[in-house]
Amino acid sequence: MARSTKSSKPTDAELDILRVLWERGPSTVREVQRELSRGKPTGYTTALKLMQIMAEKGLLRRDESNRAHVYRVAAPRGRTLRRLAKDMLERAFGGSAVGLVLHALESRDVSPEDIARIRELLDDYESRAGGETLTDSERGEE
Repeated sequence: MARSTKSSKPTDAELDILRVLWERGPSTVREVQRELSRGKPTGYTTALKLMQIMAEKGLLRRDESNRAHVYRVAAPRGRTLRRLAKDMLERAFGGSAVGLVLHALESRDVSPEDIARIRELLDDYESRAGGETLTDSERGEE
């Protein structure tokens, strides 16, 4: 039985696989392995084992109706990214959103366009009644 995605945080290698599936949609292990190998050599059996583990953790769903199993993400990209951000916010920054944002901005050069977009998002967030959350497209997660 698959474990709950709420308790299953993806590793760096699993995040690489999730990124491929978010971009490609449902895919076979071979298709994912080929995409992963564009960045760094990844063996088929390595990709297969990781994807099997991810299915056990509840991060992926496996369609076994065809000879080549097709894997798809179990949760939408936005939900997964929000869960990871919330976890990092709590564990690394003691719940301080200010600390998280400050360190994120200081960790790399941020373009004036990105700063303007961040200001827009903050203004929009502040103007929403009751802290209504942004859609995935408003976050740039589609």
